[in-house]
Amino acid sequence: MTAPTVLLTGGAGQLAQAARPAFERQGWTVVAHDIDELDIRDRDAVFAALSALRPRAVLNCAAIRDADLCEVDVDNAWATNDTAVHTLADACAEVDAHLTTISSDYVFDGRHDVPYVETDEAHPLSVYGETKLASEAVAQQGFTAVRTAWLAGRLGANTIKTMLRLADDPERQMAFVDDQRGSPTVAEDLASVLVRLTAERRAGVYHVTNSGEASWYELACHVLDSAGHDPARMGRIATDELDPPRAATRPAYSVLDNAALRRDGIPALPDWRDAVAELVRDLVADGGYLR
Repeated sequence: MTAPTVLLTGGAGQLAQAARPAFERQGWTVVAHDIDELDIRDRDAVFAALSALRPRAVLNCAAIRDADLCEVDVDNAWATNDTAVHTLADACAEVDAHLTTISSDYVFDGRHDVPYVETDEAHPLSVYGETKLASEAVAQQGFTAVRTAWLAGRLGANTIKTMLRLADDPERQMAFVDDQRGSPTVAEDLASVLVRLTAERRAGVYHVTNSGEASWYELACHVLDSAGHDPARMGRIATDELDPPRAATRPAYSVLDNAALRRDGIPALPDWRDAVAELVRDLVADGGYLR
C-alpha cells in the first residue's frame, strides 16, 4: 500500500519542522516547501504544485506571524494569511486533498475572564487577528482550522529560545509583561494532534494548546527555573510600559479551551508547565536555543 503524502507549506518554520517527524512516524510521506519553493500567494504555482504532487493532505504552516509587521504591511498580511489559504483550499478541493491550516488566539479580543471555546464570538483587535479569522472560512468547505497560541518548539526561532539566550548573560536586565494571559504551547505536542486531525479529515475549527494558562512573566520565570537560573532575576512590566510600544493590540486574555478535542474524544495535551520544562531541558542539553 502506497504511503499517503502530505504537503507542508512554510517548511522552514518551527511548526512545519515539528510536523515532519510527527507525520513520518505515522507512515506519511512528507514534502515540505518554504516560500522559495512554493509561494502560496501565487495561485498558478499552488494549483500546479498540487496537481503534480496530488497529496492526500496539505498542512499550511505558512503565514506572516509578526502581528506588528501585519499592521504596517497590510496588503501582504491579507495576501498571505487569508487569500492564499483560500487558494490552497480551492486547489485541495480539485485534487481531493484535505487542508489543515493554522489560526490564532488573536481572533479574540481578550475581554473574557474564562478560556475561550471554539463557538465563542471572535472579535480581533489587529490586522493579524482579522486575517487569521477570515482564513478560517475554509472550515465551511470541509477543511480544518486550528487555533493555537504562544508556540515554541525545538527547531526554529521562538520566544522561549530568546528567554534562554537573555538568561545566559548574568548582567542582563529582563522583564516580560504580566498583563497578557494565554496558552503556552509546545510545537511538538501540537504537531501530534495536527496529524490526527488531518488524517481523520476532521472538518471545523479546533483549539489545540497545551493545558493551563500563564502570563508571559509566569512563562519566563518557569523557563528560567527549568534551565537552572534564578527566576527572581525576571522582572514584570505592563503592556503599556513597553518601549517602543507595539503596533498591534494584543488580547489581554486569550486562553483557549480545547472543547472540540474533548467533544471528539481526543486526549488533552500535557500541562504547559511539564511540556515547557521538557522543552527547556532539551534545548539546554544540546544548545538548541543558541541556533
